[in-house]
Amino acid sequence: MNEPTVEMISDTGVAVLTLRDDVRRNAMSAALGDALRARVEALKADASVRAVVLTGANHTFSAGGDFEMLESLSKYTFEDAHRFMLEFYGRYLSLTELNVPTIAAIEGPAIGAGFCVALACDVTVTARDAKLALNFVQLALHPGMGATYLVPRRAGAQRAAELLFSGRRFDGAEAARLSLAMEAVEPGQALPRAMELARSFASGGALAVRDLKRALGVDRDALTKALAHEAESQARNYASTEYLERLRAARKR
Repeated sequence: MNEPTVEMISDTGVAVLTLRDDVRRNAMSAALGDALRARVEALKADASVRAVVLTGANHTFSAGGDFEMLESLSKYTFEDAHRFMLEFYGRYLSLTELNVPTIAAIEGPAIGAGFCVALACDVTVTARDAKLALNFVQLALHPGMGATYLVPRRAGAQRAAELLFSGRRFDGAEAARLSLAMEAVEPGQALPRAMELARSFASGGALAVRDLKRALGVDRDALTKALAHEAESQARNYASTEYLERLRAARKR
C-alpha cells in the first residue's frame, strides 16, 4: 500500500484509528492529514463511538514531518507557507474537535510533529522503548503542530523549554516520568493498554463524559494563539539557508 491512509475499526463503542504510510513510516504529510481529518469528521457524526484510540502501523507511530513536503516549503513565499502550515496543523489537530476521550498508543518512533499529535490526545500511553523527540530546532525550525502549547501543558514550562530548545531524543520511560505520557508499558503493549483505558472511558455515562471532555480538553483560544505564532515562525524559517542545509543532512542520514 503506497497511498497514505488512516484505517479504522470499531469495537463496542471504541474506534481505533491507525496511521498508515508504509513508504514514509507514517510521516506527517498533507495526504495523511486529509485521511485523518476525514475519519474525524465521520466519528463526529457517529453517536455510537464513545472513545477513540490513535496509533500507527508497523510499530511506528510517526517518523515526523514528511521530508519531501518540508523541502518543498523552502520554495514557498512567506504568505503561502504561513497559510499552508495553518491548514496543515488543522488537518491533524482536528482530533481535538472530537467530543469523546482520545488516547494515543505509541510504539516505535514518534518524532516532532508526530509526537505532538499524540500529545493532542487526552491520554498518551507509550512503550518504554519508544523513540521520541521534539527535534524541530535541530532542523533550524521553530516547533509546530501546537508544540509550544501542548508540551508545557503536559510537562510544565521549564521541562518544555529544555526539550524544545535542545530537541534531544528520549524514550517512552522518560516520557512517562516527565508526564508527557500517562504511563510507559512493555513493548507491544501500548495498544492493548490504550484499548483497556478506552473501554473504561466508554463505559461512563455518555452525556457526562462528553461534558467532561469539554472541561478537560484543550484551551481552544490558547491553542489557536500558539498555532498562529508557530505558523508565522516556521514560514520564516523555511526561507533560511540553515534550514535547507540541516534538512538535507537529515535526509541523507
